[in-house]
Amino acid sequence: MPMQPWFTDAKLGIFVHWGIYAVDGVQESWSFYDDIVPHERYMSQLDRFTGARYDPKAWADLFARAGAKYAVLTSRHHDGVALWDTAYGDLNLGRDYLGPYAEALREQGLKVGLYYSHSDWNHPDYASTRKPGRPPELEDNRYSEVAAEDEDLAAWERFIAYRDGQITELASRFRPDLMWFDGEWDRSEEQWRIPELATLIRSYVPHVVLNARMLSEGDYATPEQGAPVVPPDGPWELCLTINDSWGYQHQDHNHKSLAQLIRYFTETIGGGGNLLLDVGPMEDGTIPQPQAERLEGLGEWIRRHAEAVYGTGRGLPAGHHYGPSTLSADRRTLYLTLFDVPRAEIGVRGLATAVNRVTVLGTGTELDHRVVGGLHEAVGVLWIDPPAAADLDPYATVLAVELDGELELYRGSGRF
Repeated sequence: MPMQPWFTDAKLGIFVHWGIYAVDGVQESWSFYDDIVPHERYMSQLDRFTGARYDPKAWADLFARAGAKYAVLTSRHHDGVALWDTAYGDLNLGRDYLGPYAEALREQGLKVGLYYSHSDWNHPDYASTRKPGRPPELEDNRYSEVAAEDEDLAAWERFIAYRDGQITELASRFRPDLMWFDGEWDRSEEQWRIPELATLIRSYVPHVVLNARMLSEGDYATPEQGAPVVPPDGPWELCLTINDSWGYQHQDHNHKSLAQLIRYFTETIGGGGNLLLDVGPMEDGTIPQPQAERLEGLGEWIRRHAEAVYGTGRGLPAGHHYGPSTLSADRRTLYLTLFDVPRAEIGVRGLATAVNRVTVLGTGTELDHRVVGGLHEAVGVLWIDPPAAADLDPYATVLAVELDGELELYRGSGRF
């Protein structure tokens, strides 16, 4: 399927990890899987989860102000607890949280994403098999697999039927624009029946976007937490937490600064990707204030520099400019990001297209520029006068370089 244009132009999405794990503020699913929290204690959160102040319209309004174009909510994590009133399995919150979420996003013009884990460590039929080729000497985790001699393929078939039932509910009822899968490492593509699963989803939502954890059916790469040094080819998305946790954890106050988040964002879109920035609502459904404040701040920066964000594509490769950049759709305007106060002229190497004008985005101040050097096919360096203090953004300043034609770069080594 061709990639949907809305995704590549979205630039920013909001990841929402919300589930029973927010009650005690423990790690989602992994805390019982790794025996950090007793399973009984973890599952007791199910009866203590209230969602008392859940306001999806407020979520959607905040996400829109942040500059996001889509959001992804955890419909079911590895713990198997569904955020909608599913007819499949025994674990749900007795209430549909997904319908109001999808409606609120669409009222704001945002695309609807749903996270769903292939794995379900609480389902009675899940730990009935193991991934082919897994060394037998590796210790089995009782929540995810059994010893080879204890495999029960009939139980696995029941699990797949349960999975397909839930996916049918999600696709038919909520018509997500994007489905964000996880947990694929537990089994093989053949065991998950990935092509059949994709066909099932597309029978209800033909133009759905699927992430790379749908393996051969994935539409885009999904690096997690670690910003790629070399951006992936094709469409991609960096999923990143604001602090150190996906879901709400009371003790985690290690929030990234707004300046850091703007760097992550500009570097990601400069490499042709989207940033999927995560928030972890508290169990009552409210987004913690430090996270909301950072979304507001990011949105303010994006609004000041929207021209360099939306409708742009991957910018200059590393080495041409010391910072991220984006390129307009017509390839005639280059947007250079400056994180620091320039101490001297700003240099751009390898720019083979002549420059008509350079301005500071937001203030419109025009900057003098000149090309120095060059020999034969090797082009000189474009030097741009630094902006005055009044033109500098407190977080990241953007220069618009208007070209005399479509961008052409010299990538050679010069004359030997």
